[in-house]
Amino acid sequence: MPVGALADPGGVYAQILALMGTQHGLIRRRQALDAGLSGTDVDALVRTGTWVALRRGVYMESGAWAALERWREQPLQQARAASLNMCTPHVLSHDSAAYALGLPILQATPLLTHITRPGVLGSRTRHGVKHHKAPYDADSVVTADGLPALPLARTALDIAREHGFASGLVAVDGARRLGVTLEQLRHELHRMRSWAGVTQVRRAVELSDPGAANPFESLLRALLIELHLGPVETQFGLHRDGRTVWCDARIGRQIVEGDGRLKYLTPEQGGIARDPRQAVWEEKRRQDFISSFRLGVSRVVWADLQPDTWEATKQRLRSDILATAATYGTDVEDLAPFIVRRPPTAA
Repeated sequence: MPVGALADPGGVYAQILALMGTQHGLIRRRQALDAGLSGTDVDALVRTGTWVALRRGVYMESGAWAALERWREQPLQQARAASLNMCTPHVLSHDSAAYALGLPILQATPLLTHITRPGVLGSRTRHGVKHHKAPYDADSVVTADGLPALPLARTALDIAREHGFASGLVAVDGARRLGVTLEQLRHELHRMRSWAGVTQVRRAVELSDPGAANPFESLLRALLIELHLGPVETQFGLHRDGRTVWCDARIGRQIVEGDGRLKYLTPEQGGIARDPRQAVWEEKRRQDFISSFRLGVSRVVWADLQPDTWEATKQRLRSDILATAATYGTDVEDLAPFIVRRPPTAA
């Protein structure tokens, strides 16, 4: 039982919990003091691990924090804490808006909360919050997960400006999968025509493809684009003898497949395979089927797309693609009877 006022039978802590329940589990220090806690009580709650400080003066029960998913829910909760602690008008933007909007993105390092404020002169970062100055229409602001945020199209382009082409392509691909049109993206892009980083934004928009099913496939495609060895086709479908296979990406006659661990792990291990040995066997049969069309196959895992492995992966894939071209050429016209040109209904 917490000390001091929290042990009071008057139910101070119950009031605190009720207030936290109206604020997504958060409480400001000032609110806790107004509800009847002392500063010593608040410090004890943090020191003993009952509460965790997400921002200076903003707390959450540590068990609830630990239960949040690491890649989206925790960064979003940190953005909530920053927003709760701010008195000046602002909207979530960039990465923080993406988390609120459900837009899949690459997590940046360092992890910051991003807000855009009207009237701010210059961008600045303070206490883990980056304040942006870029103008926006107040009428375009949306409510995302209970927070004011810039809309999907603007958010995706802001991420491209902030983090570069690869992160931008992941964000723009994701926005298109969520229903944002090229027309909407180009409209937002026109407003940014003289802004810093707009060249990378323009490239991400023009090369975007909603056929990339997830951030991994978008990032893989960004790497393949950097090879300059030909157009990259996503979700390349082949059908023969009653079997249809969808391949993640194709350049010429080279298939590049993203390989995740989840399909080889049981649900108890956090995966999706009922029988890992059968999953390995089916994947082998799948690759044999693809190779039977006189196509080369390369496989890439998430670790191959990290900053310290990026260039090595490019060189490996370049070698694979050129070797396949030397053996089979690059034209796929002979495969026309087998190519399926429609969006897949399943992976």
